[in-house]
This record gives sequence, structure tokens and C-alpha cells, in this order.
Amino acid sequence: MLYFSKNKISPYFLLVVLSVCPMLTIQQCLTKDDTKSTTDPNARLALFKGQQEFSLAMLQTVNSMQPQGNIFFSPFSVYQAMLLAYFVSANHTEDSIKKAIFLPKQQDKLSTMQAYTLEKVFQSMRSINGSSSYELNSANRLFISPEQKVKDCMEDLFKDEIETIDFTKSAEATAHINKWVSTQTKGHIQNLLPDDSLSQETELILANAAYFKGLWKSKFLKENSRKELFYVNSSKKVFVTMMRQKGTFNYAISENLGAHVLEMPYKGDDVCMYILLPPFASPNGITNVLKRLTLKTLHEIVDEDIMIPRPVEVSVPKFTVEQSLNMIPILEELGIKIFDNSSDFSSLTGKKGISFNDAVHKAKIQVDEDGTVAAAATAILSFRSSRPLDPAQFICNHPFIYLLYDKVSQTVLFLGVYNSPESSQNS
Repeated sequence: MLYFSKNKISPYFLLVVLSVCPMLTIQQCLTKDDTKSTTDPNARLALFKGQQEFSLAMLQTVNSMQPQGNIFFSPFSVYQAMLLAYFVSANHTEDSIKKAIFLPKQQDKLSTMQAYTLEKVFQSMRSINGSSSYELNSANRLFISPEQKVKDCMEDLFKDEIETIDFTKSAEATAHINKWVSTQTKGHIQNLLPDDSLSQETELILANAAYFKGLWKSKFLKENSRKELFYVNSSKKVFVTMMRQKGTFNYAISENLGAHVLEMPYKGDDVCMYILLPPFASPNGITNVLKRLTLKTLHEIVDEDIMIPRPVEVSVPKFTVEQSLNMIPILEELGIKIFDNSSDFSSLTGKKGISFNDAVHKAKIQVDEDGTVAAAATAILSFRSSRPLDPAQFICNHPFIYLLYDKVSQTVLFLGVYNSPESSQNS
């Protein structure tokens, strides 16, 4: 969730997905000519690629800032929030956000909006059709003070998201927003806004919420779970409940990543969890894999270029991670400079003066035998010479990277690094 305000007010991102439902207008709202009916045919693919690149860049940044602790966040949520910020920005701020979220330089804002609209309609139809196998929902609100006059064309573009709220009644406004967040995340994000978050100086809050609940296509039997050692590093080990099963999974030993890779699909096969497991006893295993995790190596996995179905013995910890991230240093490291008075968001109201003051991301994931609820140097093994065991063994008893990937929308929904059972709650 983000706040626009004159003074410093604590804003938040949460487990979130932004959705905007724009309409073409005859006004000059996004470009000098918003009436054009044609759009860049590659704009939608550019959004997918941009989100994937942003996801990997954010993971690298967050890991560099806290390399020892557990990490969990929704890059999709953050990216969508940045898209909304891009749509309401202007001039130098618009240019910097566009570059940081990896949109093509030649692609104008209207084409991006039209591509985004198409994707929203597609996801809305997908939600209506529904799935008995998993839940994947998203929603957003643009809560704005009645004192702010939104441009008519922006009212048209975001009419489904804009909600006027009186921030002078701070307690009521806080309760209202917290209730909306709780409803959208099925109660997994409670009391997001502290009681003293809002004041009469608050002008705008961008709230985004996302929720995923999926059942494993191949469930773990609870009777097979047992306490086992998890090796945090070469000198530290702790006990964790390890889930176990044997089955046929897409599996690979990636030379390019320097890691074992396993795909664990959820029922319906639209969403899956990929786990990247560095070699055991590699002192900088996570960092080494992340250095090699590029758009190219990601596509080798998600496009199944290297993944082969085969029998695998799987052991994965049962865990819950809840984390809040201070987004200001992360976004600034990514090149998004929106936290000073020089920022220009005049596309929203037609005048300058509104700026971001703070940003926090909050996310939670729970992985157990049934499935997942989410509301982020020297290799020991030889990748060429050894003949793989049959069945292969995929034992996650040391730090690993995991990501939840939506194959339908080609987006990275959630990203995480599991370093230790002792760091399951982070803030």
C-alpha cells in the first residue's frame, strides 16, 4: 500500500496485485493523443517480460540487503503498484519509473495501458470461470481525499478503483482500509495500518491485495512428515518438520544455475512452485545461484527447456514465513526515485505537489502437506559426469530459493529464499 501525502505518513505494499480498468478517452491523459485505436502488438508480451525482469532484480536487491534471513515477497504485487505509479506520473518521474520496471523505451504509456487493460479483462474472465483446484484473486483501491480533484480522464481510467475517503476521520478511515485488506486476503493480513498511520494530511492511498491458495497436485501424506535436521550453514543445524513423498515431477540439474530444480504443480496445473536447490555444503550457494538467475535461465525452467519428468524422492520443510519490507531503499536501489519533493505525479490531478513519502511491502506464505497459502561458490557435485540416480533425490535440508509462477499470465507471483526454520517470522 502506498500513501501520497504532504507530510510523512507510513505507506504500505502488501501481498498485492494492482488491477486497473482503463477506458479510452478523447482527452490527453496518458499521451498527446489518447484517441488512437491501434496499439503495439508486443505491448502485452513486454509487460510479462518486464515483470519477470523486475522480479529477478528485486530478489537480487533484497537478498543483498539481508543475505542471512528468510525472504518472502510478491514481486507481481510490487510491479503492479509501480505500474499504477507510472500511469499517474509525468515528465522525469515517468521516465525513471518506466526504465526501472523494464518497459521498452519506444512503447508509449497508452499502449502499456491498453495491454494492461487486456490482461485485466483476461484475468477477470479467468476468475469468473473459476477453478475448484485453487484460488487466485486480486483487487485494488485508490483511496483519495475528497479535497483532491482527480482529472476527468483519470476518473474514467480508474473508475472501478477510485474510492473517496475522509482521512480527517483517521480512526474510521484506518478501520475501513484494514477491513478491505483483510477481506481481500481472506484474513491473512490483519490490521495492516497502525492506528496512527493516517492524518488529515493524508491525500491518497494506493492499496493492492492478492491472495493465492493452492492444493498440491500430488499431496504429501501427513504420516510421512517427521522432524529432521536442517543445515543452516556448515556450523549450525536445527530441527524442522520435513514433508516427504515419492512421485513423478519435472526435474533438472541446471549447469547454468548450478542448482537442482524441481517443479511442484498445484491442482489445475496453472500455478506451480519451482524450487532451486544449491549443492549441499556450498558456503555461498544461494548467492551463487542468484547471480546466475537471469531472464534466460528463468525461461529455461518455466518454458521447460531443461525440465524432464522423472521419479523423484522429495523432502521439503513445512513452513510459514511472514515478512514486512521497507521498500524505500529497495526501490531506490532499483532506480525508482519517487520519494522526494521533485517527484512529478501531476498526471493524476493535473497539478504537482503529491509525492510518495514511504512504502512497505508485507507478505505471508504457509506451506504444508496439503498445499500453499500465500497472502520472497564452489559446487560440490559434478553436473556432467555423474549418472543421475533413479529415482532422483531432492532433499531440501539446506537453504533454497522458491518461486510461485502463474503459467497462464506468465508472471512470478511470489518469490522467497528459505534460509532457516528459526527465521520464519521476519519484519
